[in-house]
Amino acid sequence: MEPLQVDVVHFYPKENAQPHNTIKFEVVNEENPTTTIVRRGQPFNGVVRFTRPFDENEDIVQLMFTLGDKPQMDTQGAMFIHREAVTDKHMWTAKLLDVQSDTVSFEVSTPITAPVGSWALRVITRLKSSSDKAFYDFDQDIYILFNPWNPDDQTYMEDTDLLQEYVLNDVGKVWVGPIKTTRGKPWFYGQFDAAVLPACMFMLDRAEMPFHQRGDPVKMARVISRIVNSNDDAGVLVGRWDGEYEDGTAPSEWTGSVDILAQYLETQQEVPYGQCWVFAGVVTTVCRALGIPSRVVSNLVSAHDANSSLTVDKYYTETMEEMDYDPNNANGADSIWNYHVWNDVWMTRPDLPPGYGGWQAIDATPQETSSGMYQCGPASLEAIKQGVIGLGYDVEFMLASVNADLMRWRKDPEAETGFTMVDTNNYHIGRMVLTKKPYVFDPLGDEDRQDITGEYKHREGTASERLALMNGVRYSERAKRYYAIAGNLSNEITFKLRDIDTVPIGHDFRVTVDIENTSREGHNIKAALSATSVFYNGVKSEVVKKVEGKIFVGPGKREQISILVKSDEYLPKLVEYCNMKISAMAIVDETKQSWADDDDFQVLKPNINIKFNEDLIINEPSLAVLSFVNPLERTLMGCEFRITSSALEGRTMRITAPDTPPHAPVTAELPFQPKKLGTINIIATFKSNELKDINGAASVEVLEG
Repeated sequence: MEPLQVDVVHFYPKENAQPHNTIKFEVVNEENPTTTIVRRGQPFNGVVRFTRPFDENEDIVQLMFTLGDKPQMDTQGAMFIHREAVTDKHMWTAKLLDVQSDTVSFEVSTPITAPVGSWALRVITRLKSSSDKAFYDFDQDIYILFNPWNPDDQTYMEDTDLLQEYVLNDVGKVWVGPIKTTRGKPWFYGQFDAAVLPACMFMLDRAEMPFHQRGDPVKMARVISRIVNSNDDAGVLVGRWDGEYEDGTAPSEWTGSVDILAQYLETQQEVPYGQCWVFAGVVTTVCRALGIPSRVVSNLVSAHDANSSLTVDKYYTETMEEMDYDPNNANGADSIWNYHVWNDVWMTRPDLPPGYGGWQAIDATPQETSSGMYQCGPASLEAIKQGVIGLGYDVEFMLASVNADLMRWRKDPEAETGFTMVDTNNYHIGRMVLTKKPYVFDPLGDEDRQDITGEYKHREGTASERLALMNGVRYSERAKRYYAIAGNLSNEITFKLRDIDTVPIGHDFRVTVDIENTSREGHNIKAALSATSVFYNGVKSEVVKKVEGKIFVGPGKREQISILVKSDEYLPKLVEYCNMKISAMAIVDETKQSWADDDDFQVLKPNINIKFNEDLIINEPSLAVLSFVNPLERTLMGCEFRITSSALEGRTMRITAPDTPPHAPVTAELPFQPKKLGTINIIATFKSNELKDINGAASVEVLEG
């Protein structure tokens, strides 16, 4: 008798996907799926048919699962199929379920720590009475993913309902824009698209992540934060912030992650261009695809602390002109981003003391290196909140991002350090940390906004918040020096820069400072007011208007100084996302008291309105109309909408629109034929030569005919 020859192996991709929470992956829903996607630490079923009947007393069948080209102990699982197999969460086992002549049904159990990836299977057969073997290599993909539904998995989330949002939801929102006008930008994650898992495997290989480490979500999350940017190792996205995107796709044009990952997989080249929310959108797609619970986090008024002082330092000349460099740090100045977007991922942290598991911050936007590479995190939110900066990874950088103090310094030849402190602001940084609320998607408003500031820091001004920051300062010699000087400031004159809340594009605005003299003597004050267009990461583009002057304020008197900025002064100088910074500085002649403040706001643009002319019926053609009104006094040229939806053939479409005169509606029609019932989401962006970064979204129900 010869060893058994395998005729066919089958893994019931659809049936296994249901209990494994992988049924949303497109490839398991094809007519004859050839890809099996399961989660580790949970049994799945298979069947093997041989070319002759299986004899339980004589035939031995062994399954050999391997990951990577050089399998070692951690990256291979070998087991015999037998009836008495006892499952153990740390072992590979194969249990014989049923024999029907030449067909054997079995159940495979994988270890709860199995590395995540695309595993290969070889079936080895022999007779008990002989050492001759026959081999059969299964030629289809078997993906094993993290299992946050399993209490023994490191990614386990106790409230498993939340996994509907943090693993299974393929559409979301990212909050962008300065604090007063921040709004949710819809984003299509699309983690179940056919291109995504192969792209994830390609990324991990490109990052040269050892296969045996791919079961550890801590190491996995750190590698993902590095490989989603292209700085070290030809990763996914090239970051760019200067408005020059002609040789790629402008960051504001992307509607989701799938186009980016598909392009990366297809060309095997970095994709131009990304900014923070694009990096964060792709990270969420990758994490959710692999089974790591993930959310996108926006920090409004975000510090980039370049010298680990836990402060953001701004320097001024003796006459209170702002200096655009840091005289105490050759590596670059601290900066404040209007907003910055990163990710939280969920896991236990066996590498840290107890109490630091749960949400962990990771950031794929390349800002500073960590261990020599552009990667950041995972940093425990609990460690950030308590100021425990010694726990891996990058807690200090993240603590500064959400809770640094803003300190202003004026050049002073008589001061020991060469600078005297102008003022310190404890409340400026990390005004609000936002994410999308689970189970809600509001395409038109902000009903789905969740404020998670309290998970990152204690309430501003409370003793706990100061203590957490000072806890961090205590561990840092440099930070101690900065905070020592902040103790002794007295001021007779108070200055207040008035907030500008909203300016619709095309309208004028005014910059005003209120001054009050609380002393018994009159004072002469030199002041400067300016309005500048800025990129969202705090880099200045062009000064729109600047005025300097002198004013006398009598004892006990109040005065104000202001400038009017007209739309035709700022429109030609606006940069992407229309962010503006107003700055004011003053110095009192007699006492040398100095003051400075600045504020950010955004010139507001319209949203795209998406309307359907009638109810959507499955498999029936329909029309969506996209529109908004041109807010400018000039004609829009080169108009194009980009639309993404899971209900569109090929996911993403571009539609050109005609040139549109001032204040006229810009419209485009999108033909539609929905193929499945339930809710579909549509995400749109618009660009023209004169106006960019216009967004819109809609959710609509598809009904039975």
